[in-house]
Amino acid sequence: MLRRLFPLIVLCALWCASSAAFARNCAITVEATDMMTFNLKTLRVPGDCTQLRVTLKHVGRMPAQAMGHNWVLTETRHHRDVGLAGGRMKLADDYLPRNDARVIAHTPVIGGGQSTEVVFPTSRLRRGGAYTFFCSFPGHWNMMKGTLVFG
Repeated sequence: MLRRLFPLIVLCALWCASSAAFARNCAITVEATDMMTFNLKTLRVPGDCTQLRVTLKHVGRMPAQAMGHNWVLTETRHHRDVGLAGGRMKLADDYLPRNDARVIAHTPVIGGGQSTEVVFPTSRLRRGGAYTFFCSFPGHWNMMKGTLVFG
């Protein structure tokens, strides 16, 4: 019986190995400071990544209420409007409009010494698309930003 199942087992193993080779999970760590800066201005995500994990570390000391930061990703054309809309929201909303379809991914707002992360499928991105990541804390979005390049 094992002799009959062996070819099936080999086929299953090959299929699993090939699926894993095509499905790559990628990770990036971004640091935010009390000086309203990210340590990275450009994030490059390989086109074979099927999922992206972004870890945000607030390396400053100030609390979220005074100098909180989050990581928000939108298409570049939506960056300004989402940033302005976020300025009208509250900390409990992570300074983002709820269920805003323009937001591809975001982390919660964190304070100094904290870290957080977001994991999202790259199927929401297109190769060569224009993407901006930023902090939506009021007043931060226009200077605390960078570019995400996919592909």
